Amino acid sequence: MENLVNLPKLPALGNIKKMSPLARREYINGLLFLIPWFLGFIGFTLIPMLATLFFTFIDMKITTGVLSTPKWVGLANYVQLFKDNAVWSIKANATPGALWVTIRFGLIALPIGILLPLGIALLMNNRWLKAPNFFRSMFYMPYIIPFVASIFLWGGMLNPETGWINRALLSLGVPKGSLPGWANDMNWVYPTYIIMGIWGIGNAMLTMLAGIQNVPTDLYDAAKVDGAGGFATFWNVTFPMISPVIFYNLILSIVGLFQYFLVPLVMNQGTGAPGGASMFYNLYLYKTFFVYHNMSYGSTLAWVLFMVILIVTVILFSTARYWVYYASDKG
Repeated sequence: MENLVNLPKLPALGNIKKMSPLARREYINGLLFLIPWFLGFIGFTLIPMLATLFFTFIDMKITTGVLSTPKWVGLANYVQLFKDNAVWSIKANATPGALWVTIRFGLIALPIGILLPLGIALLMNNRWLKAPNFFRSMFYMPYIIPFVASIFLWGGMLNPETGWINRALLSLGVPKGSLPGWANDMNWVYPTYIIMGIWGIGNAMLTMLAGIQNVPTDLYDAAKVDGAGGFATFWNVTFPMISPVIFYNLILSIVGLFQYFLVPLVMNQGTGAPGGASMFYNLYLYKTFFVYHNMSYGSTLAWVLFMVILIVTVILFSTARYWVYYASDKG
């Protein structure tokens, strides 16, 4: 972390005149090359963000006409959101709220999304593994396939009626009434999404493998001299040294889970079926914007999601010092 603190700072504008002609020209050329990025950031990120923040305080629906004068409603959209059962409901016999659906799925998918790539990375780093480059390529290859194409592929395989997985189970003697309904079954919808997610763990596996291969071998030699076994070596040497990589994947996974919506949108046509189990928060946000055309309430949902992700990220970073080890911090 000290390396980030000690990064070279840009010179103040007042010091430009004190630079040599070559340094001044390079400094100005660098700023010129940054102008397209700044314009893109302002036009496609900053202004839309500020616009959506403004939308949260007005009543704006496309169905009422884009040229109509919006009505200022103050915090009414936020009050509506915090009373919205479609977001917060956790009653056992009611349709689950979108935020609860997202959290419930995340509690299942997140450990798998971290531990499984880590386990595969450890296997890929095993010195007894034959043709390691072949297996690494095979595990990574599904990640480069367009995500929507992968969803359609899995949708065909997991079709309850015509999918070849259920046909294979039938041929093995599984009664037709006992076949899983996959994305159409309340009990199987989350396992279906997780199976489809496992298809794309190649990137996380590769980053963890890179972290494992960067662990100094002398640490393993010292652990071996001390008589440490396989698990003790992993827990006291490998895990601390790759904890920054695990932390990186943890942050990306949590942000991705809060923004999860493409799979249920394609697999279940965004209906929330079965029984509301696939109505994720981001899918509800998407439908509010682009199906119901309620720009104000959709913007409110988006900003609350942003704040939730921000709070979770800040908590993770504040607790990272207790379990994430940075070798540079230790001098």
